[in-house]
Amino acid sequence: MKELLLIGIGPGDPRQVTFEAVDALRRASVFFVLDKGAGKDELVRLRKAILEHYRPEGGYRLVQVADPQRDAQAPDYLGAVHDWHRQRAALYARLIDEEMGREDIGAFLLWGEPGLYDSTLRILDLVRERGLALQLHVIPGISSVQALAARHQIPLNRIGEPLVVLPGRRLAEQGQVDNVVVMLDGQGAFAALEDPGLVIFWGAYLGTVDEVLIAGPLQVVKARILEVRERERRRKGWIMDTYLLRREL
Repeated sequence: MKELLLIGIGPGDPRQVTFEAVDALRRASVFFVLDKGAGKDELVRLRKAILEHYRPEGGYRLVQVADPQRDAQAPDYLGAVHDWHRQRAALYARLIDEEMGREDIGAFLLWGEPGLYDSTLRILDLVRERGLALQLHVIPGISSVQALAARHQIPLNRIGEPLVVLPGRRLAEQGQVDNVVVMLDGQGAFAALEDPGLVIFWGAYLGTVDEVLIAGPLQVVKARILEVRERERRRKGWIMDTYLLRREL
């Protein structure tokens, strides 16, 4: 049975890696890193920087492979995601089988928190369905949502009020927005909202040297956020942002 560690490494700053995650980093002998292609190689560099920070002595192998690409133009979003996950499962099964010896402990370094908008656990369920026995250990991490609240110095929830977390593509379906955290918003869905009662707390590249924060009434600051998003996307080749929308009481 192969042993795998799913290590939450936070949103980017090596200082936000927990002591439990450091212990796991020091246990692993093989690290699997998915390369998302040109323009996103910084994501690989950040993972390597964390390893160099906590494993300066070396003594591990880094297995870096190209990540299968999801069909972003497919009309059936869920179907495209399931196909993508099956491709990843086939890749993971091959890597685990071929790259790990009997004494090895493998690890994936996962952005933020492994249980929040990360697909690795679901993909490894598909790997098990292919007949590969796995012993998993999940190490929680600081999420971009937590980092966002800390940077803006706000609580995520208000007294007696629920907090909704959803992907950007579902924001338009929400109806009245009271207290919503939005992740994975590639298109800036907040820009379509005209409600004058909403305040936005926005952050990009949280926990990195490129961190950008903007907050204020949505109708006042949304044009600025869109401008900054586009500028940073052109500069870096990718954007990773999170925001909280809240109705003023």
